[in-house]
Amino acid sequence: MTYKIGLVEALCGFQFAFKHLDGRQIVVKYPPGKVIEPGCVRVVRGEGMPQYRNPFEKGDLYIKFDVQFPENNWINPDKLSELEDLLPSRPEVPNVIGDTEEVELQDLDSTRGSGGGQRREAYNDSSDEEGSSHHGPGVQCAHQ
Repeated sequence: MTYKIGLVEALCGFQFAFKHLDGRQIVVKYPPGKVIEPGCVRVVRGEGMPQYRNPFEKGDLYIKFDVQFPENNWINPDKLSELEDLLPSRPEVPNVIGDTEEVELQDLDSTRGSGGGQRREAYNDSSDEEGSSHHGPGVQCAHQ
């Protein structure tokens, strides 16, 4: 099962209830101080699907958490610095020596394309000479 929680719940604990397939109401609790990371999976032992030919024995229930973050600019800058004081410190930024260029991270605009695709290289390769216009599949994400 997948369950959505807010950032406050992920950091400060929570509880929620759901109706089990057998009709019981199940309350799931997670204590304050233990952090739920986005996409993490936790288990409730003995509350999953009933076992084949043994309906009184149940497997484990796995819950994947989808942590919902606040929208951009949800808090004024003064309060943001107060929040930063409450959270663990940022890692130190190493001193950069030599020629550097500072850049800004931006949101990805999906309407502009991925920047990869079937773009051709600036140099010729053997398939250009053979008249082939199809290249094999590109790099894909690793499966976990």
